[in-house]
Amino acid sequence: MRVRIGITILSLLVLCTKAQAAYNGWYIGGAASYLFQADSDNGGTTGSFATGNGSSSIPAGTQVSAGTPYDWETEFDDGWGLSGEIGKMFVDGWRLAVELNYTSADVDQHSGALLGGTDIGSQDAALLTGSTSQSGVSVSQLVADGRGDLSTLGVFLNGYFDFNKEGAFQPYLGVGLGFVMAEVEFKPSGVTIVDDDETKFGFQFRAGAAYSITEYTDIYGEYTYRITDDIEVENSLFPGDLEIENEQHLLSAGVRYRFTY
Repeated sequence: MRVRIGITILSLLVLCTKAQAAYNGWYIGGAASYLFQADSDNGGTTGSFATGNGSSSIPAGTQVSAGTPYDWETEFDDGWGLSGEIGKMFVDGWRLAVELNYTSADVDQHSGALLGGTDIGSQDAALLTGSTSQSGVSVSQLVADGRGDLSTLGVFLNGYFDFNKEGAFQPYLGVGLGFVMAEVEFKPSGVTIVDDDETKFGFQFRAGAAYSITEYTDIYGEYTYRITDDIEVENSLFPGDLEIENEQHLLSAGVRYRFTY
């Protein structure tokens, strides 16, 4: 009995191996991802504007010159992602595919606000809102509240190489180039600082493994490192532009269907 079971299992593995070895056609796939959105060191320069009443040392109406640098750090919560792909497999192990992906991560908090190289965290938030009356809340307290999110919609052309092409279990490596539209909302304590979007060039690297569960169906798991050029957005709180870093690490699980030969 055990010998028969062993022969049956071996026969199924051989069938999977033969199916994989012969296949060089089209496929579609989809995956869900757990997203680790890296913290961002945001930086930019202001336009010319007058401050609000931040403190006795920086009274209301203090003029900030155009081109003054400012920056702070944003920390993100872990997020999620979805992706879909259509591609072509070749018998020598190479694959080419077009991918559409989406990610979303909420803001955890902002910290380390600098204006002209000076730490303004202890100043009253009225400094930036332009109010002549102090709010009783410091800049650090206002931005630590977080709120907001960073979401992306990307289109990539990916190239892969599948190892162990004749086996049911196939590790692979891949790289991709594409474009990502990023939507940024920074709204700490309900105060809108950024609400803007921009499309940027992106790069990604992948490492994963697929396993054939039927003649035409694979399951796979993979790690993706994805990065884009800095996202350039407008500041809604005071005149100025801001560059936001976008670096992502994703752990994904998916299903792939291979069409007939």
